[in-house]
Amino acid sequence: MTRKFWRWTRNETPDSFGSDRTLYLDGEISDETWYGDEVTPQVFKDELNSGKGNITLWINSPGGDVFAAAQIYNMLMDYPYEVTVKIDALAASAASVIAMAGTRVCMSPVAMLMVHNPATIAIGDSEEMQKAIDMLSEVKESIMNAYEIKSGLSRNKISKLMDAETWMNAKEAKKLGFADEILFADGTEPDEDTEPDDGEIEMLFSRKAVTDSLLSKLIPKRKPDTKKPMENTVKVTDLQKRLSLLSH
Repeated sequence: MTRKFWRWTRNETPDSFGSDRTLYLDGEISDETWYGDEVTPQVFKDELNSGKGNITLWINSPGGDVFAAAQIYNMLMDYPYEVTVKIDALAASAASVIAMAGTRVCMSPVAMLMVHNPATIAIGDSEEMQKAIDMLSEVKESIMNAYEIKSGLSRNKISKLMDAETWMNAKEAKKLGFADEILFADGTEPDEDTEPDDGEIEMLFSRKAVTDSLLSKLIPKRKPDTKKPMENTVKVTDLQKRLSLLSH
């Protein structure tokens, strides 16, 4: 039988969150198994609804198929009991969408949450390329819905976070509203009641921010009294080679 990318355990006694069952989502959210003959959305739904009571969902996943993640998100949102999400290491890409289905989202102090724009591979003429671009735009809008419902951030700010491929630690995820609680904390963390300004968002890692910082160091500044670049300038070809080396 094809291996599922999730597994269930039944708790002998409810845990601290009152959960009767625990669901583990480990590894890639696979499109091949999800749409296969044995591991299907219906199998997951049947297992989800096979019992009653609150659920604790542990996530450690780099992401995977966005449509599979969307279906899991919908099923968890529709589940009539509490769903407590615990991110113990990583909830990236599509896995971060599933995490947003939690009634309460908790992150380990050493966990990471990553949001970015959807991606695909397209082959064909300009018309086919445009179809792919339009499709990705619609997928991004649908993903933003889940982030917006959970975090309360504006769509503009969410879009910027996705454009930058933003990695957040537990504190930043909680500050931005993607998480509600930091696991193992003593409760002394200050609450963030208001949406932070753009300048107050301290992202742990942003690919765009790193690239911009790199470019600012490689491209020489101009002297204030001339339009000519300073000495030791970097040629465009050399700059492209440096960026190419850094990307591998």
